[in-house]
Amino acid sequence: MNKDFQEYTEIAELLKALAHPVRICIIRGLMKKGSCNVSYMQDCLNIPQSTISQHLQKLKALGIIQGERNGLQINYKICNETIVDIVNVMFPDED
Repeated sequence: MNKDFQEYTEIAELLKALAHPVRICIIRGLMKKGSCNVSYMQDCLNIPQSTISQHLQKLKALGIIQGERNGLQINYKICNETIVDIVNVMFPDED
């Protein structure tokens, strides 16, 4: 066993991010689409824009996604390959 909990703490934070169904859905959607903006997510998920923004903020703070400005829009994409690996393990039969 390793007493260096820093690595474990980082993984635990990633797992906490996946502890909400909306965030899993956002991550899986970004994995399939590559990138998209909040309006697209709102249309797909049928939940308020403010709710999506709160989840995106949490994912950004953990370094799971990043936003790229395109005029007035921000397109989000996954920037953490560990989270992609984790989600692929959770959904093994889907591409």
